[in-house]
Amino acid sequence: MKTIKEPVQSEIVIKKSQFICSLFPTRTKSESKQIIQKINEQYSDATHNCTAYIASDGEGFDDDGEPGGTAGKPMINVLRKNELHNVTAVVTRYFGGIKLGAGGLVRAYSKSVMDAVGEAEILEIEEYEVYTLIFEYSDIKAVDSEVRNNSLEVIDKQYSDKVLYDVVSKDNRDIVKIFEKYSGKIRTSFKNKQFLEKI
Repeated sequence: MKTIKEPVQSEIVIKKSQFICSLFPTRTKSESKQIIQKINEQYSDATHNCTAYIASDGEGFDDDGEPGGTAGKPMINVLRKNELHNVTAVVTRYFGGIKLGAGGLVRAYSKSVMDAVGEAEILEIEEYEVYTLIFEYSDIKAVDSEVRNNSLEVIDKQYSDKVLYDVVSKDNRDIVKIFEKYSGKIRTSFKNKQFLEKI
């Protein structure tokens, strides 16, 4: 699977209508909705702000007043065709006075997203199970050793009264089993699934 590395924007003009496509990397539906709200505020004077997103916890699209099926659905189809995940697309339209018809709208919204995807830097991603390890500071060396020896990847570290590592396995090793021998000292629990850049 794939995603985009950073936000990108492209613009096309078709029969005097201006189409601005903004693409953003987003992990969740909540992030997508926040981005959409921000774009709606930024382009509050636009005729339409049509949207499509594919996140780790769901997907959706909206025609924002365009005829049903002529904007959001073609946009999400472009994302699917390009195997993109964790991405939000917003196409802002300023109407130029010439109607495009249903077919013309489908082509315009599709092209707008395709052009933006073409300008984006694409990353290969995979879905991993994320586990949280909770342990004492005195066990950092032991945990780091197990992480290295078992080809695990630490994607986040937190230091408070205890140490918390979020870890994933590069080759689907059973993380719980790896730390079974530390029962009582190192707590291991499933956190969530995330799409991450290939490691």
